[in-house]
Amino acid sequence: MAEELVQSTCVRALEKSAQFTPGTRIDSWLFTILHSIWISDVRARRVRLGQGFVESDELLAPDTHEQDEARLHYAKIMQCVSALPEAQRNAMFLVYVEGFTYQEAADTLSVPIGTIMSRLATARAKIAQVIHTPPPVQEKRY
Repeated sequence: MAEELVQSTCVRALEKSAQFTPGTRIDSWLFTILHSIWISDVRARRVRLGQGFVESDELLAPDTHEQDEARLHYAKIMQCVSALPEAQRNAMFLVYVEGFTYQEAADTLSVPIGTIMSRLATARAKIAQVIHTPPPVQEKRY
């Protein structure tokens, strides 16, 4: 699936090469194309198959081995990120994973820079709230 997405991106980039602005980041331009194709494909697939968003818990394989605290912490963060709305996940991915500046992320997603800042702030607040909230205490029943 990833190979098909990359191939479609390359084909579209070649077809639209006249639209690339020399002196700008080509990776940002290619990611914009890739993102557009991917979103269109996801939406079309959901319509065709009647599928919705897959819950993050369903993506985790059960682990039967002992896990250390750091691994559990990172798994909890990934669950929080997966549970974020798509727009917030995309902004987080571009800025924190891909290393885009706020302006580059805004240009890539075709939104104002303030929208990126807002999405990141909201996403960070949601993740912090979940991470810093202690788990509910289970009552022991005898």
